[in-house]
Amino acid sequence: MSDPGTGAGEPTRPLPLDGVVVLDLGQIYQGPYAGLLLAYSGARVIKVEHPRGEALRGHSHQLPYAMLNSSKEAVSLDLKSPRGRELFIRLADGADAVLCNFAPGVPERLGIDAETLWQTNPKLVFAQASGYGLDGPDAERTAMDVTVQAHMGVMSINGFADRPPVKSGATFIDFLGGTHLYGAVVTALFEAQRTGRGRLVSTSMAEAAYYTLTTSLQAWQMHGVTGRMGNRNAAMSVSPSNVYPCSDGHIALIAAMNSHWRSVLEVIGRADLLGDERLRSNAGRCEHMDEVDELVTAWTSVHTRAEAAAAFGAAGVPVAEVREVTDVVHDDHMIERGFLQWTELDGLGEIPLAHSPLRWHGSDMRELEPYRPVGADNEAIYREFCGLDADDLAALAAERII
Repeated sequence: MSDPGTGAGEPTRPLPLDGVVVLDLGQIYQGPYAGLLLAYSGARVIKVEHPRGEALRGHSHQLPYAMLNSSKEAVSLDLKSPRGRELFIRLADGADAVLCNFAPGVPERLGIDAETLWQTNPKLVFAQASGYGLDGPDAERTAMDVTVQAHMGVMSINGFADRPPVKSGATFIDFLGGTHLYGAVVTALFEAQRTGRGRLVSTSMAEAAYYTLTTSLQAWQMHGVTGRMGNRNAAMSVSPSNVYPCSDGHIALIAAMNSHWRSVLEVIGRADLLGDERLRSNAGRCEHMDEVDELVTAWTSVHTRAEAAAAFGAAGVPVAEVREVTDVVHDDHMIERGFLQWTELDGLGEIPLAHSPLRWHGSDMRELEPYRPVGADNEAIYREFCGLDADDLAALAAERII
């Protein structure tokens, strides 16, 4: 696909956030993911963490840390010390945005909140993610991915009706929060460029999660209740829609449209049912869901998942093999696109690092640079932003401020 802004032979365009400086105070998954998206969109992202390093750097978490903190510069700073607070304010004077996922009230207690930083840098965007928002009755509640899943009804609809609620195996709410934080930062940067004024923006993991309930909300609206439907459609409004056994695993298939159902019948050799009035519509098929699932299972169970996925896929039916994580990290498609990049790192060996899911056509992808050691860029950053020399840095290090 050609890019309308880049003609043949023209040099590639800079990435959209080229020249933007972001201070990343993010921790664990949510904040660092927003910083990663900003970095791969062209921003200069400076990871600011305690001299002991962020908790996610711990040995058992090094792969997630490496994934989420690639292509960032790294400085260390004790924000609880008066000198550390002073240095952070000077860093923020040269930045366009600060992002964090501290609990409500923490930036104020540290003296690095938006109002304080605006005194010397009124254009600064201050973005804060939290579990439940910065105000309201639940603002002070401690939030983790699994507890937000429970609180927001996700666990109540996950799993099978005859078994206890189940959390999602993927920590998707943390990453929903990080994605929304990225969007908030970019939107506020756009406004600051036009008006010269920064803004405090905030995101809530719980509110970001709400939209994932859309299909279950449909069921609630229609029936007044929701429940755990296993792998079937949560609103009981589409059939077939399930995970089906194959001779060597499973496939996930959904026939969202009547044309999909007709294709399913052709694939499984049951074209004789094309005229069955009971099964012509999704509503009818949902009334006979067990029968529909048995029809599909009878065919899939004697084929491999690759055979089944290929046959349904060729017929235009939405389908995928249920793959293991080891299959995903070796996915040829994502490797060829440069999204997955197997990288050799000291102490970790060769691991799969991921690039951004955002693509900026007309610009080269930013090079994936492995994460930096704690404080690796202290000298360069503090010299550039704060005018410190080697003696200053040595004194700060001796006091364990950096």
